[in-house]
Amino acid sequence: MTKIFPFSESHKIGLFGNHKKQNTTDLLKISEIKNLWIYQVVSYKVISANIDKIFIDGHKLPMISGDVSGDYTTRIHWDAPNTWTVISSNENIINQILKNCSEDDFAITDQSHSRVIIQIEGQKSFEIIKKGSPLNLNNFKKNNCASSVYHGMTISIDMIDDNPIKFNLMALRSFSESFYHAITDSALEYGYQNL
Repeated sequence: MTKIFPFSESHKIGLFGNHKKQNTTDLLKISEIKNLWIYQVVSYKVISANIDKIFIDGHKLPMISGDVSGDYTTRIHWDAPNTWTVISSNENIINQILKNCSEDDFAITDQSHSRVIIQIEGQKSFEIIKKGSPLNLNNFKKNNCASSVYHGMTISIDMIDDNPIKFNLMALRSFSESFYHAITDSALEYGYQNL
């Protein structure tokens, strides 16, 4: 069976918007992040495991609101008390989650096929998010995450780097076309490159 990516029809490679008279290295870069495994991990109220000693792919579960632990391969978002989202390009990440998070202590839900991730890179990335989200990004820094809305669609924002500024924006797959167009329409003013 062939895998169909959410943006296979709408995402076209090239330069768009106000890109003339700009160096292509200064343009925003927008891309779909594919082939990721996404799992929600929720601990039950009473558990026997010590959450402070749980590591997934070498990364500890973050315990502070808005924190992310991880690297470019695996990122773990703190979503709510006792709730995390694990996003990884490691196809065996589920084995590590199951090994470290017992079924007796955690509920694990595969969300890989119900989410879409758009990556925005460039100095104007904050401006793109501010155009559609009421979230205050003034103190946002690398390895911060937050849930918000973007033009009425629920999203998760993850700042994966600050040099260059790079965000992963995750939304429900059912909103993928609308979400993609909202992001790219917001980027037209600055010019962007679809990768």
